[in-house]
Amino acid sequence: MTGRVTATRSPYPADEPVPARGSSAEEPTPPPASSAEESAMRRAVELAATALGRTSPNPVVGCVVLGADGTPVGEGFHRGAGRPHAEVEALAAAGDRARGGTAVVTLEPCSHQGRTGPCTEALLRAGIARVVYAVPDPDPTAAGGARRLRDAGVEVTGGVLRAEAERGNELWLTAVRRGRPCVTWKFGGTLDGRAAAPDGTSRWITGPESRQDAHTLRAAHDAVLVGSGTLRTDDPHLGLRHGVAGAPPLRVVLDRDGTIARHARVLDDTAPTLVVTGPHTPGPTLPGRHEVLRVPVTEGALDLAALLEHLWGRGVRSVLLEGGARLAASCVAQGLLDRVVAYVAPVVLGAPARPVLGDFGAGTLLAGLRLRLGEVTRLGDDVRLLLRTQDLPAGATAAAAGSRTGPDPERAESRTAEGGGA
Repeated sequence: MTGRVTATRSPYPADEPVPARGSSAEEPTPPPASSAEESAMRRAVELAATALGRTSPNPVVGCVVLGADGTPVGEGFHRGAGRPHAEVEALAAAGDRARGGTAVVTLEPCSHQGRTGPCTEALLRAGIARVVYAVPDPDPTAAGGARRLRDAGVEVTGGVLRAEAERGNELWLTAVRRGRPCVTWKFGGTLDGRAAAPDGTSRWITGPESRQDAHTLRAAHDAVLVGSGTLRTDDPHLGLRHGVAGAPPLRVVLDRDGTIARHARVLDDTAPTLVVTGPHTPGPTLPGRHEVLRVPVTEGALDLAALLEHLWGRGVRSVLLEGGARLAASCVAQGLLDRVVAYVAPVVLGAPARPVLGDFGAGTLLAGLRLRLGEVTRLGDDVRLLLRTQDLPAGATAAAAGSRTGPDPERAESRTAEGGGA
């Protein structure tokens, strides 16, 4: 049920869709992207980022339309499931000026019918002569747009500024490739890896710049997850503060024994909360719009893979794990961790202080989880590290990897402290 996912690598380049059965892999070589098209792609990436945290189960997508003379005539971005896609918004802004022009889009245009029509057909009706995209769509439900456009005589170039566009859509792309929500572990700690002093105090290890950035990070995720130890010790609210705007994420708390207090801050009316408990735990009875989810208990801990499967089914594509140490260790041990965002303060507390991570069974150096450093950012006196686990090969999908969750079912409708449940 759990464990690391592996995948077979496609024989085709990662930025090209696999040829349809009966078609030839030989295609005329399109011209490379021009400087104007690259500038338009950077703008499209910026547009896509404005909708982070608001589009699930769909990706964030931005699009810029260039007229026949190469100047921008329209732009748009996808604002949420069931709403117009980025290409449709940009084409509407461009009007007749799109005819004979170029559509520059961060994700391969979709070719399927969902709650809205295929973007490929909208591009063809508008008379677009050339399409430049950054990232091939890894979802088999919606992929194939590049092939459809080429077959209709449109010139198509893929892979333009792919790395930049992948970073902007990282949470969704990772989720589709894994076949489960992308899981990011966020923590604030000392230079020697401590989350609290021996007396339990932890406010504040990191500075105000880090705390504000952490709320921006929270706003970009669909759900935020904490264990029961964090729930008891910190009574977190898990909402958005420090001037960060946006829809608050779904609050998910592990409560194996059904001990959550009715006055817990996560049970206020500012956002929905999902309380995860065991299959035979009495109660709890929750006020308002909050829900109870029952999952299996394995070796004394709630089944995290079952929780992620449930979240995937309700459209959650990204989960921010905020505590605690044993919950994070459980995710590491089960291969469910994709990214780490660490806010490191220039403070040392020593061995008796509480560590940021619990025991996950790494008895040797080789058994440890070695991460790839992505970004280093200074925030006041603190340092923010973004690290990643080893990803699936670019373009690989969970279906190819044998995931039980498989391709994104929603896109058939629309492109549309303490752990493991202790």
